[in-house]
Amino acid sequence: MLKCIAIDDEPPALELIREYVARFPQLQLVQTFDDAVSGAEYLRQTAADLLFLDINMPDITGLDLARALQARPMIIFTTAYKKFAFEGFELDAIDYLLKPISFDRFSKAVNKAIEYNEYKNKPAEAETDHLFVYSEYRMLKIPLSEIDYIESLEDYIKIHLNQAKPILTLMTLKGVLEKLPPGKFSRIHRSYVVASGKVVAIQNRKVKLGSGVELPISDSYTSFIKQWKANG
Repeated sequence: MLKCIAIDDEPPALELIREYVARFPQLQLVQTFDDAVSGAEYLRQTAADLLFLDINMPDITGLDLARALQARPMIIFTTAYKKFAFEGFELDAIDYLLKPISFDRFSKAVNKAIEYNEYKNKPAEAETDHLFVYSEYRMLKIPLSEIDYIESLEDYIKIHLNQAKPILTLMTLKGVLEKLPPGKFSRIHRSYVVASGKVVAIQNRKVKLGSGVELPISDSYTSFIKQWKANG
């Protein structure tokens, strides 16, 4: 069960969160605060799994509160102001909810937090069928089966999907490879990681994917050619 804290200077907003949280057996709302200072002090002394945090508060903003936390729980920001979305993204928020918050939208954010908690706490040897990344001001869940290849763009990577537009996220190829099952994804170039199962041919030191995209294989990763032939 996820222990939850809610901080919002508007009592009706806190009451709505109480009502919504009560519908999830996986959540336990252990404390609520109508001022940021009291909430921050509580979080310095008590661990929480999930924090519902209003951004626009009079004493200290939710963004500043989140930055000040040494042990930061998963955060779902709530606010009436869309302009704060980018800063919330920089703080790795699970999601960003605009008031007034519908239960359907709240439910999507909470389920994402529940899934991410399971994902980050899974045993090291356990495989997963999806990847979590931060993009477009919130966390996204990407099924591994949808990934064709991943491209490095300096400090960012672009995840190319077979049925949707690419996803850009702040991460390195090395970092994303650590999150992917090694038997299903391989590095073929300093700039590319491919889903091995999407490769339909290798010719002239290039891989061809089922989508028609061709990517180069560099000298450092020619071992992929033998590996692919052995598994094919």
